[in-house]
Amino acid sequence: MKIRYCTNCLYPETKPDLTFNDLGICSACKAAEEKNKGIDWKKREKDFHEVISHFKKSTAVGYDCLIPVSGGKDSTYQAYFMKEVCGLNPLCVCFETTAVTELGQRNLDNISKMGIDVIHFKKNYVAYKKMVVESFKRVGDEMWPNHIGIFTIPVMIAVKFNIPLIIWGENPQQEYGGPNLDSVKNRVLNRKWLEEFGGLLGNRIQDMVGVDGITEKELTPYFYPSDEDIERVGVTGIFLGHYFFWDARKQLEIVEKYGFKVKEDGPTEGTYTNYENIDEKLVSLHDYLKYVKYGFGRATDHACIDIRNKRITRAEGLKLIKEFDGKYPHYGVTEFVKYSEMSKDEVDEVINSFTNPILFQQDDTGKFKRDNSGNLLRNFEVE
Repeated sequence: MKIRYCTNCLYPETKPDLTFNDLGICSACKAAEEKNKGIDWKKREKDFHEVISHFKKSTAVGYDCLIPVSGGKDSTYQAYFMKEVCGLNPLCVCFETTAVTELGQRNLDNISKMGIDVIHFKKNYVAYKKMVVESFKRVGDEMWPNHIGIFTIPVMIAVKFNIPLIIWGENPQQEYGGPNLDSVKNRVLNRKWLEEFGGLLGNRIQDMVGVDGITEKELTPYFYPSDEDIERVGVTGIFLGHYFFWDARKQLEIVEKYGFKVKEDGPTEGTYTNYENIDEKLVSLHDYLKYVKYGFGRATDHACIDIRNKRITRAEGLKLIKEFDGKYPHYGVTEFVKYSEMSKDEVDEVINSFTNPILFQQDDTGKFKRDNSGNLLRNFEVE
């Protein structure tokens, strides 16, 4: 079979919500074109400072803004920017990830060493683990409950601490392409945004009530505060990337000077970079599940961004994708087996249940064909 690829980057037509214009250029590249040529960044910067001046506390005591953090490079940059560049007193909030790496924990701890208060929300392990296993089986995403918690907990704490301004980082709709450019221009993150663009895959937190005995009360951290509470505090979430040109590699150079550490023993499984997704042990399984569904993985995401930022050519990106994308995530699966207590055969069976039979080869019995390293054999060529 033949898959249509963007003529500028390497995003395939199988990517959800991606569109192409008459020249074969994808919506993510069009968003990048607007980012590079169509935005008055000086005006955006002025608008940003008007926003934060409105929210900055006039009193000597209090937090000026709240920053959701993971300990990754982006959230470390957000913390650095709001404190060191803007002179604000931020409160950072981390929703505990599923299986944190040692490096990820060090980078999270480093944020407080930068002179910033951090709340680390440690969730109910038992209820969370049940959701991890259920969402892995139900929607093919073991990080599903994490996707909810990283949005709900910061908003919940913003309401509790009466901090109306929440600072998010990149706009994923702009960096990776979305259903339309209106979502790129929208600076507010709310419940509707989470449900439409937050990667919930049609599942809702209410759907987890009763799963393996989970009660609604146990799911308290995963429900948004009421509209009344949000309006009372005036909670407003803005993308830093809406107001300033977002360039992860340049920002990495800055945060490394403030103590952020990259993965020095090689790239993250599933891609060619050593600075992305280094805080979570299961991330390569998460990215592989995207690959088996849609035929592209994390290496494609990174290559496309590097192409749009003119760091590599399309031909160079193609080589990287062929080398790194779609490899069976041996480390990620091993860690998930430990975490979930499922057997490897059970994990592989679930992966196979989400594998697209149109994209990948099967034998006469319907079993997916794999090479000696466990990698799926494609019915398509990346080109």
